[in-house]
This record gives sequence, C-alpha cells and structure tokens, in this order.
Amino acid sequence: VDPRKNMTFNPKESIDFNGNTGPFIQYTHARIKSVLRKAEEQDIDHSTLKNTDIKITEKENHLIQLITEFPVIVKQAGDEFSPALIANFIYDLVKEYNQFYHDFSILHEENEDLRNFRLIVSETIANVIKTGMGLLGIEVPERM
Repeated sequence: VDPRKNMTFNPKESIDFNGNTGPFIQYTHARIKSVLRKAEEQDIDHSTLKNTDIKITEKENHLIQLITEFPVIVKQAGDEFSPALIANFIYDLVKEYNQFYHDFSILHEENEDLRNFRLIVSETIANVIKTGMGLLGIEVPERM
C-alpha cells in the first residue's frame, strides 16, 4: 500500500489470509514459529552447522539476499517518510518464504546441516517479519 495511491477499503479483503494483507503476513509468521516449536519438540538444535559447505538452492540464496536488504529498506523508508516500503518488502519476503516452504522440506530434510540451515533461515525471516511489522505498529502472533 502506498499512501499516494487511492484505494477502496474492502472489509472482506482486509481479513483474507491470501494476498497482500496483514493476516497473510501474520499467518506466515505463526507458521514459521510452529515449525520452530516442532523442531524444539524433536530436540533439534539448529543453532550451529557442523558442515558449512552445503549446497543451497537458488530459492534459498534468494531468501538470504532478501533478508540482507531489510536494513536498506528500513533506512530508505525513514529517509522517504514512506512506511509503505517496509510493508511491501515484508509482503514480498513472505511471498517468497511461502513458496520456499511449499517447495522444500524443512523438518523432514534428511541432511542434518541443510535442515538446520533451513531452520536458521526460517527463524531469521520470522525475526525480520516481527521487526518490520513492529515498525508499522502491527503485532504478529506466535500462533493462529
């Protein structure tokens, strides 16, 4: 959403779990937190990687690149007085993560280091979502 654009508020769309909505972003955060809870319940310690020489996919590489752009987006949003930049970034990140989540196994990945890497990426994305939404004054739930 850009404050310079005209828009019509649709109450049904505002609570939709699909598309460019707050609930869609909040649901993704809750989904990631659920995966992290399940990892903890399975006594998976993903805090370190035994072997850092793992092959990551193009999608995983893209997610990492997106994560690194977050501080730049926050600064730009402040410089331009445009919180919409943060909202749009978080939405794009969530869209990419959901595609990743759909395409790749996280908890059932056989390679322990790759599984832990995916958990670390997921946890980092959850933190970016929480921080970004917090900057917009929007809370994200741990569960939905």
